[in-house]
Amino acid sequence: MTNGATGPLDGLLVVDLTRVLAGPYCTLVLQDLGARVIKVETPAGGDDARHYGPFVRGKSAYFMSLNRGKQSIALDLKAPKDRAVFEKLVAKADLLVENYRPGTMDKLSYGWAQLHAMNPRLIYAAVSGFGQTGPYKGRAAYDMVVQAMGGVMSLTGHGGDQPTRVGTSIGDITAGLFGTIGILAALENRHRTGRGTMVDVAMLDCQVAILENAIARYAATGNVPGPMGARHPSITPFEALRAQDGHMVVAAGNNILFAKLAEALGEPGLATDERFATNDARTQNHDILKPRLEALMAKRPVAEWLAILDKAGVPNGPINNVAQALGDQQIVARNMVVSSDDAVAGTLKMAGNPIKMTGFPDPSTRGPTPDLDADRAAILKELGL
Repeated sequence: MTNGATGPLDGLLVVDLTRVLAGPYCTLVLQDLGARVIKVETPAGGDDARHYGPFVRGKSAYFMSLNRGKQSIALDLKAPKDRAVFEKLVAKADLLVENYRPGTMDKLSYGWAQLHAMNPRLIYAAVSGFGQTGPYKGRAAYDMVVQAMGGVMSLTGHGGDQPTRVGTSIGDITAGLFGTIGILAALENRHRTGRGTMVDVAMLDCQVAILENAIARYAATGNVPGPMGARHPSITPFEALRAQDGHMVVAAGNNILFAKLAEALGEPGLATDERFATNDARTQNHDILKPRLEALMAKRPVAEWLAILDKAGVPNGPINNVAQALGDQQIVARNMVVSSDDAVAGTLKMAGNPIKMTGFPDPSTRGPTPDLDADRAAILKELGL
């Protein structure tokens, strides 16, 4: 049963000044959780992402995938009439999210101090490349810039190869997610204090935050981590292994799982071999162990090993491409492929909301993506203008 609300953030109004990816991803998550998002765009073309391909009947699938279910109004924040509309919106809003370069909002006289004075309960979230402080704060950034600067690219790919970008825009996505976490924390603080907070999230900071055990390895050993292909640096075997007809992932994260793997592969003695008896020993002897495992796996195709290892209780999985992932029965069962209807582009498949919560719906269809300024008349009427 549901309680009638679209999500736990039902009733919250978000003024969305974001564009391209990091900010729109943050407000998409808020929208999926039930918030009402009014996207404020520039009259001259709107969000840059409206002009990014691929296009379906002239409409950007990229833009649609990040802005479904939102509303749009075009405002020139340098024009007095549009500033008056914007200030009315701010007065009503619970949240404002922007991803301009630091200082841009201050130049418009809409920095944190001014907006906080207009609406003391307003939560203001700024997602930027380098944050509101520090020597780089005025620099522009894109996903690939912070992947490079934050160390993530140095860990990606295979040793000796050209620098490799992570296959999705992890610099933007992590900033959007950390921005959402900060907003939710600020909402909880507002419940206690009645006052809004500024949330400052930098894309570069988020890349450092997800370096995970690379920081621990460097701190503990002094060795600078590098790319290791498709294996884990501290757990073995925890990697992509070649079977008879292709690769699959095998993740034996402890000694018990490794013993089960050895048994399933038909060579139980591997688990008692002193070179492989502990995880540390297996990691130290990875160059010896991997060929042994792959020689055994070469006897069967991937599909057979998936079934055998599942039965043995050893974590494993196929290496799916995007089409295979979207068609996977588990992903489909979890409603992770949803659709949105557009009057021009038709029905477009998109990623669903990975946050499932009791008491709230998780519909398989989502609201349409607004055309630029599509909701102006309704919003002005609501504001009494």
